Amino acid sequence: MGDLFRWLGGTDAHPLIAGSVFHYEFEFIHPFADGNGRMGRLWQSLILSGWNPLFADIPVESLIFEHQAEYYQAIQESTRRTDSAPFIAFMLRMILDAVATSAPQVAPQVTAQVGELLSVMKGEMTREALQAALGLSDRKSFRERYTTR
Repeated sequence: MGDLFRWLGGTDAHPLIAGSVFHYEFEFIHPFADGNGRMGRLWQSLILSGWNPLFADIPVESLIFEHQAEYYQAIQESTRRTDSAPFIAFMLRMILDAVATSAPQVAPQVTAQVGELLSVMKGEMTREALQAALGLSDRKSFRERYTTR
């Protein structure tokens, strides 16, 4: 768990990706006898709302509950492949769906950013690669548009 928290504190990964990776790795480590799923989802919500406070009011947890079989399938597939990509893809779909079905004042701003990120992502990408794919020339612009409110 210490390694996971150190990774989270030092990663340049976008919060949408970092939150999903943290959630999956928390599930994989499985530090508690019970409640690991709830804790992983809580941590992801905290990471997302730390990036953009709008996520405090977006019901990602509800959509995961509605798609519970797919959630566990994504965890199993990521574990089988030793690659968190299937879980990340699942979570990004759930986040996009949650944003799209949320209050009208939330959806336009966040949906555009999530949609842009999803449209350029091709597997695992560095911040530099994401930035280039989004057509942003400097790190400050990327950070302001995609990692802070």
